[in-house]
Amino acid sequence: MMLRAFESLRDPRYRWWFLAQILSASGTMTSAVAQSWLVLNMTGRAVDIALITALMFLPTLIAGPWAGALVDRVDVRRLLLATNVAFAALAAAQAGLIAGGGIRLWMLYAFAALNGAVFALDQPARQVYVFELVGPARLTSAVGLYEVVLNASRALGPAVGGVLLATTGIASCLAFNAATYLPTAALLLWLRPAAAPPPRTAPAREPRRIGAGLALVRRDPVLLSCIVLAAVSGMVFNLAVTTPLFATRALHLGGGGYGAFTACFGLGALPGAFMAASTNGAPAPRLVRNLALATSLSVLATCLTPVAAGAFAGMVVVGFFSIWLIATANTLVQLAAPAGMRGLIMGIWAMALPGCNPLTGLLAGAAAQVSARAGLGLGGGLMLLLLAATWPALSRRPAAAAAVAGP
Repeated sequence: MMLRAFESLRDPRYRWWFLAQILSASGTMTSAVAQSWLVLNMTGRAVDIALITALMFLPTLIAGPWAGALVDRVDVRRLLLATNVAFAALAAAQAGLIAGGGIRLWMLYAFAALNGAVFALDQPARQVYVFELVGPARLTSAVGLYEVVLNASRALGPAVGGVLLATTGIASCLAFNAATYLPTAALLLWLRPAAAPPPRTAPAREPRRIGAGLALVRRDPVLLSCIVLAAVSGMVFNLAVTTPLFATRALHLGGGGYGAFTACFGLGALPGAFMAASTNGAPAPRLVRNLALATSLSVLATCLTPVAAGAFAGMVVVGFFSIWLIATANTLVQLAAPAGMRGLIMGIWAMALPGCNPLTGLLAGAAAQVSARAGLGLGGGLMLLLLAATWPALSRRPAAAAAVAGP
């Protein structure tokens, strides 16, 4: 069963892409850990961390479907090359300001907004590029392994960030992040997709196509449930907002302990992502339902744990179930996307996760300011309530969730 998880790695191009993305995503997480620590030292307020997160994802929330529609009608490889160069330049500029002592809180807000504008295009483009790189037969494996990439970074990034914070300082974390985009940019100049991309759509049809994509999601109860659960899961995945205060105020940890606590999520998420990648064909909606239940209960248990060892173990369990959940839901949505609309549908997905982070992040930050444990646990409680509403839809299997096996 687990061998199916590695099916996409048989393609040597995807193997190089997979390794480069682990490095790049780890750099992003290293930067996120450093920025959260910087803001916490500057103001001591979780709401300020949440505001930076909100500015990062606000463009995706506002323009996710439009960004996805653009991805459907441009050269995805060239678009990704441009976004990676932009990310590297922004990280290098921020590292320079921090090293020179000229960084201010408003500058962090500005960098977050600029990164968010680039990210809105980058997110759906990455998912479409992976589909074009490996083809439809290996898509399920590639989607699951993409979550492996993200969650290997959640283990490696905070670990690197903790070491750099304790030794060379915050600026080095941003410089490391800038350097990690260079291998991806080099690969994009070299790699060519295995699957022919669908015909690009003329700009004049874009408003009608966006409406059609939104209508498709609205009509299908499973797709709608998956996307709504993805939106509320931002409360769980907003580690940069909830974990600094939980680690320092509830668990009484320092910078190294905070990095290790955040890394526990990634350690659990890796096997969860492999479980998702090993699924044969389209996963059953009931699996999404059961995983959402397990995720919500494990989050609540972790936030109530009175000792640090229990919280560390609980975060591993949260990582395992939550990433298995979100990778499974993501697979259902991608496999249901019609040919020529995959970018649009994934833009809608990105609007939910991580696009809703401006809302869920601010809510988590406000709760964490009142109680560090409440900030972490609120996501589990909200997911449990939402699961009750989506339970009937996720207890059956509509045609849309099972139908799509290729372009």
